[in-house]
Amino acid sequence: MTRNANGAGSIYPWKKAGRQVGWKGAFSYEDETGATKRFSAYGRTQKDVRDKLDKARDRLMDGAPVKDSKQSVGEWLAYWRVTGLAASSRKASTKELYGNLSRKHLEPKPFGAIRLDRLKASDVDALILSLRAKTKASTKSGDPVRALSDSTIFNVYCVLRAGLDGAVRDALIARNVAAKVSRPTVERKEAKYLSSEEVTSLLDAAQGLRYFNVVALIVGSGARRGEALALKWSSVNLETARMKIDGTLSRIEGDLIITEPKTERSRRTLPLSPAMIALLKSQKAKQAAERLRAGNQWTDTGLIFTTEFGTAVDPRNVLRTVQIAAKKAGITGAGVHTLRHSAANGWLESGVHIKAVSDLLGHSSISITGDLYGHTSDDTARKAIDGWSGALGL
Repeated sequence: MTRNANGAGSIYPWKKAGRQVGWKGAFSYEDETGATKRFSAYGRTQKDVRDKLDKARDRLMDGAPVKDSKQSVGEWLAYWRVTGLAASSRKASTKELYGNLSRKHLEPKPFGAIRLDRLKASDVDALILSLRAKTKASTKSGDPVRALSDSTIFNVYCVLRAGLDGAVRDALIARNVAAKVSRPTVERKEAKYLSSEEVTSLLDAAQGLRYFNVVALIVGSGARRGEALALKWSSVNLETARMKIDGTLSRIEGDLIITEPKTERSRRTLPLSPAMIALLKSQKAKQAAERLRAGNQWTDTGLIFTTEFGTAVDPRNVLRTVQIAAKKAGITGAGVHTLRHSAANGWLESGVHIKAVSDLLGHSSISITGDLYGHTSDDTARKAIDGWSGALGL
């Protein structure tokens, strides 16, 4: 972006009511559209004015606006949310997440009321501190609700930084102050998992529930809930016992939508055990019977797991299935992702190399697998020590 300052400008006495109160300076320049505009600066001394004029010229030479916009942060982010964010190449689920975080945590007062030209790095620090301290009271019981998670605070920061990048691009501000603030840290926590006995009990309790098959497939394959629900019959080869993960289903702005996998490494092919093949065959037979009953009300989506009319399954229904089964089995704190974690832990405890587990889970890096499943059970640790000591004769 090119802007030209025309001439050195001029500095002259600044008068009010016929009396000099300071100095005023001005110069003309061309904006990015080629239109001629005039910049003025005021100060107590000629040096104050000259410094302001020089600073304005430097901004123009750097392709920045001659002065930052007085628009509020909230007003800009609300506009960016429906323009820059909406037009970006981010996944639809990410756009929805970013939009919700902007509306909830960045656009409202007091932070959203700060003017862009007055926003400082310390304001961003204060925002992060306020988010860390934020707790709410339950409207029903009055009990305190857990503060915002580290990952939510991290994402709020990412939204702000992306939004201010858009303001720099649109020449509303010269620089992104959020870039000067360290990214909030996200503490890695080991994943909660169930023992093999608990998983078996939960599956036994889930027998007979409509979405038992998808729960069992998640347990056996370690697939994410959205990945399992996005599976199509065309993605499965029962003859070669392989299943291709190539999409994920989620609810976006009220609609169930299948999008690209979470990362490139999430796009993967998984082997199928004999038990999983039998499960998928039973699912195929069950679906064929439901298709006959539905008649012309059936919607042919090609999905493996569907409603009784062939449409996509709401992910919340799978969660309800797990919760019902867990309660019946007397297991607390179990969710759909707990079953994925349980599969991963089971593989590691049985001696599967962590790189293979990372590939099966579709993690973007092996370090994520190590952070999530870094704990070794007492039995495994004892076997490792005993085995090594025995080899050394100790």
